Amino acid sequence: MARELDGTFEKVAYEDNNLVLMYINRQSEDYNTHWHTAAEIIMPLENGYQVSINNKQYDLREHDILFIPPGELHALIAPQTGARLILMFNFSVFNAIDDFSAITPILSQPVLISPRSYMDVHGIEVGLLNKIIAEYPKQSEPLRIAMIYSYLLQFFVHLGRQHIRTEVIFPDVRSGKQTEYVEKLNNVITYINSNYTEEITLEKASSIAGFSKFHFSRLFKQFTGQSYYNYLNQRRVKAAEALLLNPHLSVTDVAMQSGFTSIATFNRVFRQIKDCTPSEYKIYYHSRH
Repeated sequence: MARELDGTFEKVAYEDNNLVLMYINRQSEDYNTHWHTAAEIIMPLENGYQVSINNKQYDLREHDILFIPPGELHALIAPQTGARLILMFNFSVFNAIDDFSAITPILSQPVLISPRSYMDVHGIEVGLLNKIIAEYPKQSEPLRIAMIYSYLLQFFVHLGRQHIRTEVIFPDVRSGKQTEYVEKLNNVITYINSNYTEEITLEKASSIAGFSKFHFSRLFKQFTGQSYYNYLNQRRVKAAEALLLNPHLSVTDVAMQSGFTSIATFNRVFRQIKDCTPSEYKIYYHSRH
């Protein structure tokens, strides 16, 4: 198993710098609270598996799928017997795709994909992960990593399309307006992703979408599952996570460069979202470098 853990930071040793690591884990030992810069997908193949993320426990059954975003503190609790797919990969590859921002809100937090939560696409997602399992050992196959990423892209597209089905998100909006609302809210998400270091008030965001503040707040929460300011703070914290890995930047520098106007606010919001302080997060990483 090409993983190395010290304290809470896990160094993911990708094979041949390919930015993908996959293995079938059969260990019965638990894995204590840790985090890493890679995204992770876990799927039990035999027996269940337990994952704790920021004090929330996920009890996975066979072929349930759990997506864990980069930087999330999590622990793994294994049964005495069983096997599970562990897939770790560089998530930033997808950031260059323009309309991928449409599903950024979904993937900024853990997602459980099961026959109960995503009935229409669960079987498709399991099939794509099985294709990755079959592809990964083909070390001499040309474009092997590209093929794996193509399956991952399909995985996220199916998840995203299922999640943002307009009739589910906006059940009280007439059908002719649903797609228009999705496009307008996507424009706001894209704007936030490009300008999160600036002051983007609720008034500014609602004007970009072309809605009143009240209407925008309600639609944004329906679309993303969280309030506007919670989403903005999560985006800034995600940027801060990357900046905290830079040993030449102080925590104050990181706060300013990720859009926070005060160190007190940065510390409070970061701890609220990550369950640790920015300084602790920085130490977790640099203890291995």
